[in-house]
Amino acid sequence: QVQLVESGGGLVQAGGSLRLSCAASGRTFSNYAMEWFRQAPGKEREFVAAITWSDGTTVYKDSVKGRFSISRDNAKNTVYLQMNSLKPEDTAVYYCAANFGAIVTSYYHMDYWGKGTLVTVSS
Repeated sequence: QVQLVESGGGLVQAGGSLRLSCAASGRTFSNYAMEWFRQAPGKEREFVAAITWSDGTTVYKDSVKGRFSISRDNAKNTVYLQMNSLKPEDTAVYYCAANFGAIVTSYYHMDYWGKGTLVTVSS
C-alpha cells in the first residue's frame, strides 16, 4: 500500500521558517517526481515545488523561488520542503504527491497523494 505522509506543518510568524517532510512508502519511487502542492481556503490547489528521485531536477512556483527549497533523502525515502521568509499568503494545507515520470505542475496528473499538513503564517 502506497503511503505519502506529510509532517512539519504548524503556526509561524511572517518571516519565519518551517520544514515539511514527506515520507514515502509502499513502492519504489525511483521513476517518480515528488511534488508539493498547497491549497488555501476557497482557492484551487496549486503547484509549489517538485523534485525527481532519479537526478534531483527541481522546479518551483515563481512566487516561492529563493524562499523555498525542495530536497530528497533517497536512503530515507523522504522529500523535504524547506520554507523560509514565510508570508501570510503562504498559509495553506500543503500536500505531497507523486507523479510517475517527469515533473508536471497540474494537480490532476498526480498518481498518489498524502493527506496534507497545515501551514499557518501569521502577520
